[in-house]
Amino acid sequence: MKNLLTIAGSDSSGGAGIQADLKTFAAHGTFGMSVITAVTAQNTCGVTKVQNIDCDVVQAQIEAVFDDIQVDAVKIGMVSQPEIIRTIAACLRKYQPRFIVVDPVMISKSGYPLLAPEACSTLISELLPLATLVTPNLPEAEAISGMKAEQKADMLPVAEKILALGAKAVLVKGGHLDDTADDLLYDGREEYWFAGERINTKNTHGTGCTLSSSLAANLALGMTLPEAVAASKKYVTEAIRYSLSIGSGCGPTHHFVDLYRKAGILE
Repeated sequence: MKNLLTIAGSDSSGGAGIQADLKTFAAHGTFGMSVITAVTAQNTCGVTKVQNIDCDVVQAQIEAVFDDIQVDAVKIGMVSQPEIIRTIAACLRKYQPRFIVVDPVMISKSGYPLLAPEACSTLISELLPLATLVTPNLPEAEAISGMKAEQKADMLPVAEKILALGAKAVLVKGGHLDDTADDLLYDGREEYWFAGERINTKNTHGTGCTLSSSLAANLALGMTLPEAVAASKKYVTEAIRYSLSIGSGCGPTHHFVDLYRKAGILE
């Protein structure tokens, strides 16, 4: 069994953050572990409070895992402060896991800022050079690249700019496009386009966390980058198709839809 580590924030409502990551790891038949960078008070309607974890505690969590357990891939999500980012980067340079997927979480679906403005440049300089794959949506890609990222035609130039910042590959997610939901994977040599199906539902809480965790799991399981993206997009699409109407806001995706289907308990 492959062992997957998520370094991210906690979502008290269970739909995003480390809770979504651990569910996704389990759904892929891998063993999930976690390093909590922040505790958020949130539900399907939004985030109301964030408490960042002290850097020495973040470091201790990372060391506790790596000093005892083989880590086959790491997914990085919410890392809101420059000091936390530098701590994580130093640890990853020390332990050098084979795969690192960086989901540059900046703003919650409800609009709450999850990355301090002064931390964006630190994320770019410290984490992108370590990333096997970085997975920005269009607003995040725009913030990282400093370039316009509004249309499909913008996606390749933006991907090229992000790749030049140090990442080995970039997946620019097109969920914010008006007419399609296509994603672009670019590794500096080839561009791979993945058609996206737009499902009519408001229940998309945690989709970015879920996709990046699925990508980390699939890479650890031996897939190539294009294979991992194709499989992960299929997984997330089904999770959205059978999303859960929990709460009064944007509900979560159904991380275990395949298992529920096989067990004959899919509602």
